[in-house]
Amino acid sequence: MPQANGASRTRDPVPGVFTYVVNDGRRPVARNNEQGRIDYENVILEEHEVPIHNARPNQTSFSLEQNGFQLLKHVSAVSDLRDETQLNTVYHPEMEAFIKSVTGAARVHVFDHTLRTGDEGSEDASWMRETVNHVHNDYTDRSGPQRVRDLFPDESEELLQHRFAVIQVWRGIRSPVEKSPLAMCDAGSISTEDLIVMERSRPAGPGSTKRVGELYHLSFNADHRWYYFPNMTSDEVLIFKTFDSDLGNSARFTAHAAFEDPTCRPDAPERVSIDVRAFAFFGSP
Repeated sequence: MPQANGASRTRDPVPGVFTYVVNDGRRPVARNNEQGRIDYENVILEEHEVPIHNARPNQTSFSLEQNGFQLLKHVSAVSDLRDETQLNTVYHPEMEAFIKSVTGAARVHVFDHTLRTGDEGSEDASWMRETVNHVHNDYTDRSGPQRVRDLFPDESEELLQHRFAVIQVWRGIRSPVEKSPLAMCDAGSISTEDLIVMERSRPAGPGSTKRVGELYHLSFNADHRWYYFPNMTSDEVLIFKTFDSDLGNSARFTAHAAFEDPTCRPDAPERVSIDVRAFAFFGSP
Protein backbone atom coordinates (compact mmCIF):
# COMPACT_ATOMS: atom_id res chain seq x y z
CA MET A 1 0.00 0.00 0.00
CA PRO A 2 1.24 3.55 -0.69
CA GLN A 3 2.30 5.64 2.27
CA ALA A 4 -0.08 8.39 3.30
CA ASN A 5 2.08 11.36 2.41
CA GLY A 6 5.64 10.25 1.90
CA ALA A 7 6.96 11.80 5.11
CA SER A 8 8.00 8.43 6.52
CA ARG A 9 10.28 7.52 3.60
CA THR A 10 13.79 6.80 4.82
CA ARG A 11 15.62 7.29 1.52
CA ASP A 12 16.27 10.96 1.08
CA PRO A 13 17.37 12.23 -1.31
CA VAL A 14 16.38 9.82 -4.04
CA PRO A 15 18.31 9.68 -7.32
CA GLY A 16 16.42 10.92 -10.36
CA VAL A 17 17.35 11.15 -14.01
CA PHE A 18 16.49 14.29 -15.96
CA THR A 19 17.09 15.27 -19.56
CA TYR A 20 18.96 18.53 -20.10
CA VAL A 21 19.89 20.38 -23.29
CA VAL A 22 23.50 20.98 -24.31
CA ASN A 23 24.12 24.63 -25.09
CA ASP A 24 26.06 24.43 -28.36
CA GLY A 25 25.14 27.91 -29.59
CA ARG A 26 22.39 26.80 -31.97
CA ARG A 27 18.74 27.76 -31.52
CA PRO A 28 16.85 24.57 -30.64
CA VAL A 29 13.38 23.91 -32.05
CA ALA A 30 10.59 21.64 -30.81
CA ARG A 31 7.66 20.83 -33.11
CA ASN A 32 4.50 18.98 -32.17
CA ASN A 33 3.77 16.35 -34.81
CA GLU A 34 0.36 15.06 -35.88
CA GLN A 35 0.58 12.25 -33.33
CA GLY A 36 0.93 14.77 -30.51
CA ARG A 37 4.57 13.88 -29.87
CA ILE A 38 7.52 16.27 -30.13
CA ASP A 39 10.18 16.33 -32.85
CA TYR A 40 13.41 18.19 -32.04
CA GLU A 41 15.79 20.09 -34.32
CA ASN A 42 19.22 21.54 -33.45
CA VAL A 43 19.06 19.82 -30.09
CA ILE A 44 21.62 17.74 -28.25
CA LEU A 45 20.08 16.07 -25.21
CA GLU A 46 21.96 14.57 -22.28
CA GLU A 47 20.76 12.78 -19.17
CA HIS A 48 22.02 13.56 -15.68
CA GLU A 49 21.31 11.81 -12.42
CA VAL A 50 20.68 14.29 -9.62
CA PRO A 51 19.62 14.09 -5.96
CA ILE A 52 15.95 14.94 -5.44
CA HIS A 53 14.97 15.83 -1.89
CA ASN A 54 11.70 14.98 -0.15
CA ALA A 55 10.20 18.40 0.56
CA ARG A 56 7.41 17.18 2.82
CA PRO A 57 9.27 17.37 6.14
CA ASN A 58 9.95 21.07 5.49
CA GLN A 59 7.08 21.89 3.15
CA THR A 60 6.03 25.06 4.99
CA SER A 61 9.47 26.58 4.35
CA PHE A 62 8.88 26.70 0.58
CA SER A 63 7.09 29.68 -0.96
CA LEU A 64 6.04 30.92 -4.36
CA GLU A 65 8.02 34.15 -4.00
CA GLN A 66 11.27 32.70 -2.63
CA ASN A 67 11.52 29.23 -4.21
CA GLY A 68 9.02 29.53 -7.05
CA PHE A 69 6.74 26.77 -5.75
CA GLN A 70 4.80 25.49 -2.78
CA LEU A 71 2.45 22.65 -1.87
CA LEU A 72 -1.02 23.63 -0.69
CA LYS A 73 -4.34 22.02 0.12
CA HIS A 74 -7.23 22.53 -2.29
CA VAL A 75 -10.43 20.49 -2.43
CA SER A 76 -12.19 20.82 -5.78
CA ALA A 77 -15.94 20.57 -6.34
CA VAL A 78 -15.30 18.95 -9.75
CA SER A 79 -16.42 15.31 -9.78
CA ASP A 80 -14.45 14.35 -12.90
CA LEU A 81 -11.29 16.25 -13.80
CA ARG A 82 -11.34 14.65 -17.24
CA ASP A 83 -14.66 16.33 -18.09
CA GLU A 84 -14.06 19.39 -20.29
CA THR A 85 -17.38 20.98 -19.36
CA GLN A 86 -16.67 20.78 -15.63
CA LEU A 87 -13.11 21.97 -16.17
CA ASN A 88 -14.22 25.08 -18.03
CA THR A 89 -17.27 25.95 -15.93
CA VAL A 90 -16.15 24.91 -12.44
CA TYR A 91 -12.43 24.17 -12.24
CA HIS A 92 -11.18 27.27 -14.03
CA PRO A 93 -13.14 29.63 -11.73
CA GLU A 94 -11.98 27.61 -8.72
CA MET A 95 -8.38 27.99 -9.77
CA GLU A 96 -8.76 31.70 -10.45
CA ALA A 97 -10.10 32.26 -6.93
CA PHE A 98 -7.40 30.01 -5.45
CA ILE A 99 -4.52 31.72 -7.25
CA LYS A 100 -5.89 35.14 -6.35
CA SER A 101 -6.01 34.19 -2.66
CA VAL A 102 -2.45 32.80 -2.70
CA THR A 103 -0.77 35.58 -4.69
CA GLY A 104 -2.83 38.63 -3.75
CA ALA A 105 -3.20 39.46 -7.45
CA ALA A 106 -5.84 41.99 -8.44
CA ARG A 107 -6.99 39.84 -11.35
CA VAL A 108 -6.44 36.22 -12.39
CA HIS A 109 -7.30 34.59 -15.70
CA VAL A 110 -6.88 30.86 -16.38
CA PHE A 111 -6.06 30.50 -20.08
CA ASP A 112 -5.50 26.77 -20.53
CA HIS A 113 -5.23 23.35 -18.93
CA THR A 114 -3.31 20.21 -19.81
CA LEU A 115 -3.99 16.61 -18.84
CA ARG A 116 -1.14 14.10 -18.85
CA THR A 117 -0.72 10.38 -18.34
CA GLY A 118 2.25 8.07 -18.10
CA ASP A 119 0.23 5.13 -19.42
CA GLU A 120 0.85 5.11 -23.17
CA GLY A 121 -1.34 2.04 -23.64
CA SER A 122 -4.44 3.47 -21.98
CA GLU A 123 -7.50 4.96 -23.63
CA ASP A 124 -6.57 8.29 -22.00
CA ALA A 125 -3.28 8.36 -23.92
CA SER A 126 -5.17 8.92 -27.18
CA TRP A 127 -6.04 12.47 -26.10
CA MET A 128 -3.85 13.26 -23.09
CA ARG A 129 -0.26 14.40 -23.35
CA GLU A 130 2.67 12.36 -22.09
CA THR A 131 4.69 13.08 -18.97
CA VAL A 132 7.87 15.10 -19.55
CA ASN A 133 11.30 14.44 -18.01
CA HIS A 134 13.01 17.28 -19.90
CA VAL A 135 13.96 20.09 -17.55
CA HIS A 136 12.02 23.12 -18.73
CA ASN A 137 10.19 26.31 -17.87
CA ASP A 138 7.09 27.05 -19.93
CA TYR A 139 7.69 30.75 -20.68
CA THR A 140 10.58 33.04 -21.55
CA ASP A 141 11.18 36.76 -21.18
CA ARG A 142 9.70 37.13 -24.65
CA SER A 143 6.88 34.57 -24.70
CA GLY A 144 5.38 35.56 -21.33
CA PRO A 145 4.40 39.08 -22.45
CA GLN A 146 3.55 37.81 -25.94
CA ARG A 147 0.96 35.45 -24.49
CA VAL A 148 -0.74 38.44 -22.87
CA ARG A 149 -0.79 40.20 -26.25
CA ASP A 150 -2.23 37.10 -27.91
CA LEU A 151 -5.07 36.65 -25.43
CA PHE A 152 -5.81 40.27 -24.52
CA PRO A 153 -5.13 42.26 -27.72
CA ASP A 154 -7.30 45.19 -26.64
CA GLU A 155 -5.97 45.38 -23.08
CA SER A 156 -2.39 44.22 -23.41
CA GLU A 157 -0.80 47.68 -23.60
CA GLU A 158 -2.31 48.61 -20.24
CA LEU A 159 -1.82 45.18 -18.63
CA LEU A 160 1.86 45.08 -19.53
CA GLN A 161 2.46 48.37 -17.74
CA HIS A 162 2.11 46.54 -14.43
CA ARG A 163 3.63 43.46 -12.85
CA PHE A 164 2.16 40.14 -13.94
CA ALA A 165 3.09 36.49 -13.52
CA VAL A 166 2.25 33.17 -15.12
CA ILE A 167 1.13 30.77 -12.40
CA GLN A 168 0.63 27.05 -12.88
CA VAL A 169 -1.28 24.70 -10.59
CA TRP A 170 -0.57 20.96 -10.85
CA ARG A 171 -2.75 18.22 -9.38
CA GLY A 172 -2.75 14.45 -9.53
CA ILE A 173 -6.07 13.05 -10.75
CA ARG A 174 -5.23 9.46 -9.85
CA SER A 175 -4.47 9.60 -6.14
CA PRO A 176 -1.92 9.24 -4.69
CA VAL A 177 0.70 10.11 -7.30
CA GLU A 178 3.37 7.40 -7.14
CA LYS A 179 4.78 7.01 -10.65
CA SER A 180 6.37 9.94 -12.49
CA PRO A 181 5.92 12.58 -9.78
CA LEU A 182 6.65 16.19 -10.64
CA ALA A 183 9.95 17.56 -9.33
CA MET A 184 10.66 21.25 -8.86
CA CYS A 185 13.98 23.05 -9.19
CA ASP A 186 14.39 25.77 -6.58
CA ALA A 187 14.26 29.03 -8.53
CA GLY A 188 17.07 30.41 -6.40
CA SER A 189 19.45 27.75 -7.72
CA ILE A 190 18.88 28.62 -11.40
CA SER A 191 21.33 30.92 -13.15
CA THR A 192 20.28 32.95 -16.18
CA GLU A 193 23.16 31.25 -17.99
CA ASP A 194 21.35 27.91 -17.56
CA LEU A 195 18.34 29.09 -19.59
CA ILE A 196 18.23 28.10 -23.26
CA VAL A 197 15.49 29.56 -25.46
CA MET A 198 13.75 26.83 -27.46
CA GLU A 199 11.27 27.63 -30.22
CA ARG A 200 8.03 25.67 -29.81
CA SER A 201 5.72 25.14 -32.78
CA ARG A 202 2.21 23.76 -32.41
CA PRO A 203 0.15 22.84 -35.49
CA ALA A 204 -3.34 24.13 -36.13
CA GLY A 205 -6.12 22.04 -34.64
CA PRO A 206 -9.89 22.11 -34.22
CA GLY A 207 -10.75 25.66 -33.22
CA SER A 208 -7.12 26.79 -33.09
CA THR A 209 -4.48 28.20 -35.43
CA LYS A 210 -0.83 27.30 -35.72
CA ARG A 211 1.17 28.94 -32.94
CA VAL A 212 4.91 29.48 -32.59
CA GLY A 213 6.17 30.34 -29.13
CA GLU A 214 9.15 29.93 -26.86
CA LEU A 215 10.04 28.13 -23.66
CA TYR A 216 13.20 27.70 -21.66
CA HIS A 217 15.04 24.41 -21.55
CA LEU A 218 17.95 24.18 -19.17
CA SER A 219 21.58 23.21 -19.46
CA PHE A 220 22.95 21.09 -16.64
CA ASN A 221 24.20 22.83 -13.52
CA ALA A 222 25.29 20.81 -10.49
CA ASP A 223 24.07 23.67 -8.27
CA HIS A 224 20.42 23.03 -9.18
CA ARG A 225 18.45 22.06 -6.05
CA TRP A 226 15.64 19.58 -6.74
CA TYR A 227 12.61 18.74 -4.58
CA TYR A 228 9.44 16.67 -4.78
CA PHE A 229 6.41 15.88 -2.65
CA PRO A 230 5.89 12.08 -2.56
CA ASN A 231 2.42 10.57 -2.82
CA MET A 232 0.49 13.75 -3.54
CA THR A 233 -3.25 13.29 -3.11
CA SER A 234 -5.94 14.76 -5.33
CA ASP A 235 -6.67 17.31 -2.57
CA GLU A 236 -3.13 18.68 -2.77
CA VAL A 237 -1.78 21.00 -5.46
CA LEU A 238 1.64 22.25 -6.47
CA ILE A 239 1.46 25.92 -7.33
CA PHE A 240 4.48 27.33 -9.13
CA LYS A 241 5.58 30.36 -11.11
CA THR A 242 6.90 30.08 -14.68
CA PHE A 243 7.16 33.79 -15.42
CA ASP A 244 7.34 37.00 -13.41
CA SER A 245 7.73 40.38 -15.07
CA ASP A 246 9.32 41.79 -11.90
CA LEU A 247 13.03 41.73 -12.80
CA GLY A 248 13.95 42.04 -9.13
CA ASN A 249 11.97 39.00 -8.03
CA SER A 250 14.11 36.07 -6.86
CA ALA A 251 11.75 33.49 -8.38
CA ARG A 252 11.04 34.55 -11.96
CA PHE A 253 11.31 31.08 -13.53
CA THR A 254 10.77 27.67 -11.93
CA ALA A 255 12.11 24.73 -13.90
CA HIS A 256 10.39 21.39 -13.45
CA ALA A 257 10.23 17.86 -14.84
CA ALA A 258 8.80 14.43 -14.11
CA PHE A 259 11.07 11.63 -12.94
CA GLU A 260 10.95 7.94 -12.13
CA ASP A 261 11.01 7.56 -8.35
CA PRO A 262 13.18 4.51 -7.51
CA THR A 263 11.24 4.00 -4.26
CA CYS A 264 7.95 3.59 -6.16
CA ARG A 265 6.36 0.15 -5.77
CA PRO A 266 6.50 -1.91 -8.99
CA ASP A 267 2.74 -2.31 -9.32
CA ALA A 268 1.88 1.35 -8.75
CA PRO A 269 -0.63 2.82 -11.23
CA GLU A 270 0.55 5.21 -13.90
CA ARG A 271 0.24 8.92 -13.24
CA VAL A 272 -2.73 10.92 -14.47
CA SER A 273 -2.55 14.65 -13.76
CA ILE A 274 -3.83 18.08 -14.71
CA ASP A 275 -2.18 21.46 -14.64
CA VAL A 276 -3.66 24.86 -15.38
CA ARG A 277 -1.88 27.99 -16.53
CA ALA A 278 -3.06 31.40 -15.46
CA PHE A 279 -2.11 35.05 -15.60
CA ALA A 280 -1.91 36.85 -12.28
CA PHE A 281 -2.11 40.61 -12.83
CA PHE A 282 -1.00 42.82 -9.96
CA GLY A 283 -2.10 46.18 -11.35
CA SER A 284 -5.61 47.62 -11.34
CA PRO A 285 -8.29 44.96 -12.04
